Amino acid sequence: MNEQGTAARIVAVAERILRDEGADAVSMRRVGQAVGVTAMAIYRHYPSREALLRAVADRGARALAERWIRHAPTGGLEERVSAALDGFLDFALGDPHLYRFLILDAWAGARRFPEDFRDGQGPPFSVLTGLVEEGMRTGLLREDDPLEVAMTVTSSVQGLVQQYLSGRIGMDEADFRALCHRSTWRVVNGLRAKAEA
Repeated sequence: MNEQGTAARIVAVAERILRDEGADAVSMRRVGQAVGVTAMAIYRHYPSREALLRAVADRGARALAERWIRHAPTGGLEERVSAALDGFLDFALGDPHLYRFLILDAWAGARRFPEDFRDGQGPPFSVLTGLVEEGMRTGLLREDDPLEVAMTVTSSVQGLVQQYLSGRIGMDEADFRALCHRSTWRVVNGLRAKAEA
């Protein structure tokens, strides 16, 4: 195995463990055993467990953004916002351990709002911010700070997802997804540009 291939395999295995069992299950020893290297060998590629988890986070965030971009419909802005929401819900409900790690957990190097989002360091968030900016350019949304508007829209859904994953919302998944769509559009409709008289 070459060094670059080993580093990529280490991250892939750490991500698989995190997805299956959560971030607490990721240890250098366990990842090393699964990759076929010693725990100490991992430190040549990642100087700490936190650095390894950051690499997992970067990989997961990039993959999510790429999936959103690849599967985005070519229709109008409202259709693309709904598709982005569906993609987010697919991720959050289908991959809850990775979702919790990327969105909810406090870990060393986690991106912080707003400084780490202004220059595109949060790939999935950048996709939504682009949709918000387009909405402002086209007159669908009133002019405002695009990052703050994107945070406002996403926070509502993230709160609902957190409650759903913790068993606090007693709906089946289809009804829950419909609730998320209604809630998102309530927020977006409140941000719409007012029609001129």
